Amino acid sequence: MDRSKEDLTLLGNKGTKYSFDYDPGLLESFQNAHPDRDYFVKFNFPEFTSLCPITHQPDFATLHISYVPAVRMVESKSLKLYLFSFRNHGDFHEDCMNKIADDLIHLMDPKYLEVWGKFTHAAASALIRMSTMASRARAGNRSPLSG
Repeated sequence: MDRSKEDLTLLGNKGTKYSFDYDPGLLESFQNAHPDRDYFVKFNFPEFTSLCPITHQPDFATLHISYVPAVRMVESKSLKLYLFSFRNHGDFHEDCMNKIADDLIHLMDPKYLEVWGKFTHAAASALIRMSTMASRARAGNRSPLSG
């Protein structure tokens, strides 16, 4: 499979523009070369920032995204730019996690997806851990690796 001919506009683009307003249109995907194999793809993003919808103060988090791809996979640079787009977006932690999960499901329809955020408050040292799990077609399937 020749991935170089896929519709990827961000990868290798030296004129990258950074959007700081939530934009799921930044996400791009490509064909999974191994759709018959169940394997995890994992991303760690230590620089996630969004705004509290009440105080408008920044919230910081480290995000962990794990998924088992089906036919499509998310392109990593587009994922990074998409996550940057939450910079000026005001939403509660669990709403951000659910938006990210919904957008990735819409983009790829993965066999399994987990989005996990470890949030630290700008004004305190409290940690909040959130997890959103979704499976293919939202059928309630467990991880394909859980037996």
